[in-house]
Amino acid sequence: MRDISIEIKDLYYKYPDGYEALKGIDLTLHKGQSLGIVGSNGAGKSTLLLQLTGINRPSSGKIEINSLEVNKKNLAQIRKDIGFVFQNPEDQLFTTSIYEDVAFGPKNYKLSRQEVDKRVTESLEKVGILELKNRAPYRLSGGQKNMAAIATAISMEPSILIMDEPTSALDPKARRKLINLLNSFDYTKIIASHDLDMILDTCERTIVLKNGQIVADGDTQIILLDRDLMEECDLELPLSCQKRDFNIK
Repeated sequence: MRDISIEIKDLYYKYPDGYEALKGIDLTLHKGQSLGIVGSNGAGKSTLLLQLTGINRPSSGKIEINSLEVNKKNLAQIRKDIGFVFQNPEDQLFTTSIYEDVAFGPKNYKLSRQEVDKRVTESLEKVGILELKNRAPYRLSGGQKNMAAIATAISMEPSILIMDEPTSALDPKARRKLINLLNSFDYTKIIASHDLDMILDTCERTIVLKNGQIVADGDTQIILLDRDLMEECDLELPLSCQKRDFNIK
């Protein structure tokens, strides 16, 4: 059995206004797995991702990342283990150059100048934009910003990569480049998205959230091609499957 990367037990989360966004989430994710999280707006996708990084803390329940409970004591180590890519790349790009943005995390952990430079170079090479390292973020295209944001996450050499709506605002060419990049990574991956075709192309396993609960969990091909399930959860079949003669329930 593969090592467990993430384990969530009976997780509940209620916002300060009283809205209960997560209601009894149980989930185990093994090292190297790729997990898609889908659901309609308000289903709890982004809320769940923020729980994993410790940005929001559970109302009750427990989360463990690489056998460490997500709490104040372990937060520094957990945030080294998780590379988080926000939906809007500009939330991660805030300095005067891409190099400085990617270097920010390693510098914050007091790594040597040589190690910082090595990590920045390797991260930018992985996402294919090393030649842009001295460019200001505002001068990048949407796809380039997306790659730069991923580079900021992987520069910390995480074991887990978490992404929230990574294909939003990407043109088809940039989207395909991102999918190919994600498929080349051997990190444990969690991707929350409305882009069901991208989930189909990148994730071996998918969970469906509805009203803060997991209503389906299994092989991505089976989950996303279940027409009745998709309709029940206010979703549609992936676009690539809608006009084909699939054996769909």
